[in-house]
Amino acid sequence: MEGNKRIGRVERKTGETDISLSFAIDGQGDVSLQTEVPFLNHMLDLFARHGHFDLSVQAKGDIEVDYHHTVEDIGICLGQALQEALGDKKGIRRYGNAFVPMDESLAQVVIDLSNRPHLEYRAAYPSQQVGQFPTELVHEFLWKLALEARMNLHVILHYGQNTHHMIEAIFKALGRALDEATSFDARVKGVPSTKGLL
Repeated sequence: MEGNKRIGRVERKTGETDISLSFAIDGQGDVSLQTEVPFLNHMLDLFARHGHFDLSVQAKGDIEVDYHHTVEDIGICLGQALQEALGDKKGIRRYGNAFVPMDESLAQVVIDLSNRPHLEYRAAYPSQQVGQFPTELVHEFLWKLALEARMNLHVILHYGQNTHHMIEAIFKALGRALDEATSFDARVKGVPSTKGLL
């Protein structure tokens, strides 16, 4: 968090990846993505635009091995940036829920910014890859995002036939649900928890 601006910035450099990421909750959907993983670029663009977040990601990784490390570490960095941007969480709605159709597919994402990380992922795809992108990495990305952002994240893919459409619906719903959960509610005084802490 920077002053009153809900912005998180993360830099992560390992033997496998080198990532610089910034995330602004109260943005306009401005996106700058260079991740070496074209399908992930596309999904992150949809996520940010549907959530009205500003997102910048510069990432290099050992993609000659595979996409796993790069996708996983971007999930880690985005989660850490979100956690930083949320600050003390005072006044937020905390919960978010979104259904998004994409042609024949329907996805639902439900979020609780609870400080209790959990991923419940109910999705099965007809194809194991979209182009060069393994569909198993969607789970890897979402799990690391939920873990590092310390949020309870439920992803339910109700149905679909086209794997690209199904994953696209998930990322759009993720953006919209997170937008709702991070938005302010004037009726909320302090932290939205009976415990007085999130």
